[in-house]
Amino acid sequence: MTGPLSYQALEAVGVAAGLDVVGACSADPFDHTRKVLEKRRSAGLNGTMQFTYRNPARSTDPSATLPGARTLVVGAASYHRDPPNRPKGAGPMAKVARYVWADDQDRLLRGLGAIASTLQTAGHRACVVADQNHLVDRAAARRAGLGWFGKNANILLPGRGSWFVLGSVLTDAGPEHLADLPAPSPVADGCGTCNRCADACPTGAIVAPGVVDARRCLSWSLQVAGPFPRDQRQALGDRIYGCDDCQEVCPPNRREVRRATPDGSGEPVPHGDPERAWVPVLELLASTDADLLARHGRWYIADRDPSYLRRNALVVLGNVGDNSDPAVRSALVAALDHPVALVRAHAVWAARRLGCDDLLAAVSDDPDVEVQAELGAQIEPDPIPALGTP
Repeated sequence: MTGPLSYQALEAVGVAAGLDVVGACSADPFDHTRKVLEKRRSAGLNGTMQFTYRNPARSTDPSATLPGARTLVVGAASYHRDPPNRPKGAGPMAKVARYVWADDQDRLLRGLGAIASTLQTAGHRACVVADQNHLVDRAAARRAGLGWFGKNANILLPGRGSWFVLGSVLTDAGPEHLADLPAPSPVADGCGTCNRCADACPTGAIVAPGVVDARRCLSWSLQVAGPFPRDQRQALGDRIYGCDDCQEVCPPNRREVRRATPDGSGEPVPHGDPERAWVPVLELLASTDADLLARHGRWYIADRDPSYLRRNALVVLGNVGDNSDPAVRSALVAALDHPVALVRAHAVWAARRLGCDDLLAAVSDDPDVEVQAELGAQIEPDPIPALGTP
């Protein structure tokens, strides 16, 4: 393709390649977003999270990635899938967040890549940025008119909610190169007085409208290095990767019963793949490092160290395991003898949480400080259910 491009044609290319929604905006620096990132980083709200906090000046200036960038073509791909049934007869199971139930990130990249290729064929420079610390994806989506910032800090698309992965094509093509390039209209806040996401957060991580304290967010805690935060272990429940609670209670997300299609007819929301939505805890604990990385390598794993998958699985086991199940006790015995101290320490917590203190003799003289700390720590009782709850 040579000569001037039609933006509508460019949008159609992206949708045909897998995108659900496309928008465009200027590539001017996101000055306000940079100030917000710097303020929150100064307050420690990012915890150990780097991502766009590592270098806000770069992640909020598209020209730092593509010198001369003038336009952002922003794409969104839905990952909304209804939960599959929990597998039966598989022992303790751990739950995985929706955004890794299928290869929707690949579909996003294909759609953005098709747009970038079209721009490049027409003689423009273009590159794809998605889920990287090069660009604040949500701020770009908001500027492009795709949606508004919800109180849980996710971008909510009008009538469709927040079950979307986001990314952008940075290009030096300007309005004179893209016929019918629309001027994006800001999407008005649609949350109003609703506060369901903050109320539903298991750890109170949503500390103000649109502000999430990463140090208290289960999704991030599952990815950080070191011991899993003690004060969040019971709140983790059966989650092994990610947490969807704040999105599951969001009214726009609950209303989207059909996914939009290019022809406007809509299609039923598909069900997630049960093999991706649920992980057998005992199988995970018994797997080799190579097997764990082969199965879960698409997840973010601290230092690419499978010990962190075992750490998380042991916290889940402590929350959902049955202490009368011989297989559970055998898994604890194996974990208490694991060569990695981090695994042994969390096995201590899980054994004590399940009332399997008789297994702890094996580590009574363990030289590791964390193991000894777990042996001496107090195990908090389960919270007392509110009246009327089962």
